[in-house]
Amino acid sequence: MKLEEELASLMRAASAEDAAAYHRLLSMLADLLRRWVRHELTRQGYGTADAEDIVQETLLAIHLKRASWDPGRPILPWLRAVTRHKLIDNLRRRGRRIMVPVEDVIETLAAPEQEDNLSTDAIDRHLATLPPGQSRVVRAISIEGLSPSEAARQLMLSEGAVRVALHRGLTALAKAARKGAL
Repeated sequence: MKLEEELASLMRAASAEDAAAYHRLLSMLADLLRRWVRHELTRQGYGTADAEDIVQETLLAIHLKRASWDPGRPILPWLRAVTRHKLIDNLRRRGRRIMVPVEDVIETLAAPEQEDNLSTDAIDRHLATLPPGQSRVVRAISIEGLSPSEAARQLMLSEGAVRVALHRGLTALAKAARKGAL
């Protein structure tokens, strides 16, 4: 029997108050959800330490929402949707943290003030070498003097995305300057 058919059959039996079927269903789901959750956490670049918590939250959600599954429809897409929502909830609670070693940005932090100012045309030429998103962020913070949070609001980005774009943009400009391309 295919997994889809077996899970659907067990869910129907569990809905009809068959405790043994419900126990078997939960056991099978726990194993399946562990694989799905670990795979997705790894794919997203996270460790799998929280996988068991997410599996337990998902099993609870399935228990509470089992009446919302339509027995005439496939069960796997429904299960994946519930799992996906629990994964998203967990990732939102945890937040995205990006760690950048100080060695990677030391040149941008300790950059001396230049005595001769670049012309507006020269600045525009240099910024044009960057991808548009990085260029807008570098311009907003380094030229217009906005803080990262102000730039994030103005550009409708998260503050983390602004900091990453600034770091990447300044790194690319520094690399181009070292090569003599600027």
